[in-house]
Formats: sequence, C-alpha cells, structure tokens
Amino acid sequence: MDDVDTLSVPVRSSVLGDDVDLEVRRWVGPGRHRFLLVHGLASNARLWDEVAAALAAAGHSAYAVDLRSHGESNAPPGGYDSATAAADLAAVVGELGIAPAVVAGQSWGGNVVVRYAAEQPAQVAALALVDGGWIDLAAEFASWQECAAALRPPDLSGLHVDDLRQGIRDRHPDWSGSAIDATVANLRVDEAGRVSRRLSLERHMAIVRSMWDDPPARYYGALTMPTLLMPALPTASARAAAIRARVTAAAAAMPRAMISEYAGADHDVHAHRPHEVAKDLLRLADEAAR
Repeated sequence: MDDVDTLSVPVRSSVLGDDVDLEVRRWVGPGRHRFLLVHGLASNARLWDEVAAALAAAGHSAYAVDLRSHGESNAPPGGYDSATAAADLAAVVGELGIAPAVVAGQSWGGNVVVRYAAEQPAQVAALALVDGGWIDLAAEFASWQECAAALRPPDLSGLHVDDLRQGIRDRHPDWSGSAIDATVANLRVDEAGRVSRRLSLERHMAIVRSMWDDPPARYYGALTMPTLLMPALPTASARAAAIRARVTAAAAAMPRAMISEYAGADHDVHAHRPHEVAKDLLRLADEAAR
C-alpha cells in the first residue's frame, strides 16, 4: 500500500505501568473522520490494509495498530490480556491525538474495543465489531480445560513460508494477494524461509484465558456511542442461526446498536470483504457525526 507510513508509538500502560512501543500503520487524509483499526488474536495490523486504503481513498485517516507481541510491536514480559490491550489503545489514541475516533475491532480485537469504548467513551465516536465483540468462551465451553484444548493453536514452527502461503491460498481462494501476504506476516520468517511464532504459545493462551475470565457482555450497557455489529455468517443454516441469535442478543443489550450481516464471509471479514467493510465503517462514521 503506497499511501501508508508506519510509526512506533511509545505508550506507558495504565494497567501495569510498563512501557511498550506499538507499531501503527497510518493513512492520512483531509476528511473529518479518523478510524482506529484493531486486529484479532495472533493476527496483525496489515490485515486491515485494504480497508484502510479504501477509507483513505474516501478522504479520511486510518490507523491500524499492532498490539503487544503482534506484528512489528515489541514484546514486553506482561500485559497479555484484554484489559491491558484496552488500556494500550487508550494510550495510543492519546499519543496520536485522534480522539474521538471510529474504532473497529475484529475477533478478540472486538472484545478489546468493547472494553476500551466502555472505559474511554470520550475517545470513541462510534464502535464497529467485526465478527467479534460478543465472544464469550465461558458460555461456549463446559470448562476452561475444554476451552484451552480446543483453542490451543497448532505448532507451525519450521514450516516453509511457501507452504504456509499456499495453504492460506487454498483455504481462501478469493482473497487478494495483499490479504494473503498480510496473513503470512502473522508469523516471523527467517532467512531460510522457515516460520516461527511472534506471539509465544504461553502469551497466546494467557489472552485466551483473559477472554474466558472477561466476557464483553458486562460492558455493553456502557456503550453509549453508535455501535455496528458485523458478523460473518457461515453457509450452514443451523450454525448461522446460532450466531445470529448471539449477535441479536448482544445488540439488544447495547443502547445504540445496529447489525450488518456478512453472509458467507470468512472470520477475517476485513481481509475477505475489505471494500464492504470500509463502506460500512464510512456509513457508521456518518451516523456518528449526525
């Protein structure tokens, strides 16, 4: 993306009191809207590139952040939980001076931005939840042990990047080359082309545990800003109905919620349908500005 630049934003955590440098990808436009884009667990800011480019093409500014130990951000020893991630976002927005922003979070990032918006409503003009923000692991699994076993990520260490890229392409044949490259960037690649984790297994599971302990529903009543829920609905009707029921219940608990369904979309909706996501974000921003 030729119109993007990157900057390292130093923040001091209000939760832990530690220092961390978070990488931010930035697209600057003259328009009045500012968008903060937050990735999911074990993902990275580049998955938002095509969405951000569309927002910038419409004349607005977008900022996509790599959370701790994700993407190009550094990896302090602690802070791998939703509460610290939310506090880090508040610090980033303060450092960049972009409040109030339209804030979008995908998957775990959706859960994070729900907490962030509830705790820092003055910084958030509107909230977009992209196939996340209603993830309640304790409601989905009978025990933490069952949850941990199901969500423990596979070990990809030593896999060659060409095989990784081909696997992503096979699973997502309609994704752009940019989206595939961004997904590869979830992992490090050494000089021999072998991949390794950026986010350690221990830290990954610490975040999963925080999702178990800290469901987003407890913050819904504090979301006073316009909030758009953007679920990816699978083609299987029974599963789609279950997801729709969860999303509808979440929206009913929020003061100003709307729903935009993405039928047949992948979980990484922002990578799969970036232009549709950008249009929804622009409509949400206009709604918030009224």
